[in-house]
Amino acid sequence: MSYEFINYEVEGALAIITINRPEAHNALNARAHVELKNAFDRFAGDPDQWVAIITAAGEKAFCAGHDLKQQAAGGGMVVPEAGFAGLTARFDMNKPVIAAVNGVAMGGGFEIVLASDIVVASQNALFALPEPRVGLAALAGGIQRLPREIGLKRAMGMMLTGRRVTAQEGYQLGFVNEVAEGNVLDAAKRWAAEILACSPLSVQATKEAVLKGMSVSVEQALVDEWDYPAMKAMLASADAVEGPVAFAEKRAPKWQGK
Repeated sequence: MSYEFINYEVEGALAIITINRPEAHNALNARAHVELKNAFDRFAGDPDQWVAIITAAGEKAFCAGHDLKQQAAGGGMVVPEAGFAGLTARFDMNKPVIAAVNGVAMGGGFEIVLASDIVVASQNALFALPEPRVGLAALAGGIQRLPREIGLKRAMGMMLTGRRVTAQEGYQLGFVNEVAEGNVLDAAKRWAAEILACSPLSVQATKEAVLKGMSVSVEQALVDEWDYPAMKAMLASADAVEGPVAFAEKRAPKWQGK
């Protein structure tokens, strides 16, 4: 499909998805949601794309959440089955997603961040789930993910007040991996390069096992992980042979993703 409110770029095995509504603080209207769902469908379905970065245009906002002006005009809150931005309810996404947060991430914008695997934030980034301040609630995974990521009491302190958290505090709380000193997209690409140096099937198997294992005991997870689809694919892959051979030959592995 053609895109009006996002950009989709490919750099080798890296996909860069950019929300492009800076005049609206990159808030998502119905069309933007559809475009982002398509973009993540495209990324998930392309065997040559191994890592994605989600970021936004401009220097002020990553995503201000729902387009409340559209909602106030009777447009409602139209969200794809895959969740806010086509990501927050995409529980079968084993490929890693990096959020390059270039500014304000509010409401659904913060929920995109919480649904990502690695979070790199600019120094001016701000995070909040302010829905109670406008008579709503964080229904795109924020209520569930934030307590799991930073603990119940600290999450309650954010969610019940809607208060804003800086990038540095986000780093201290644990939901930000790095506060970038320079360009946030460059920092995110550095993280992507480190991931791309690993076997893509190993990365996917690891992500799948981590996320599925969080809902069961460690003992049960150790039993279950052998039956996970991504784990089976990794163990049966050519890359599982290439890795040890490359190590023995003291050379960089040539990953095929199969």
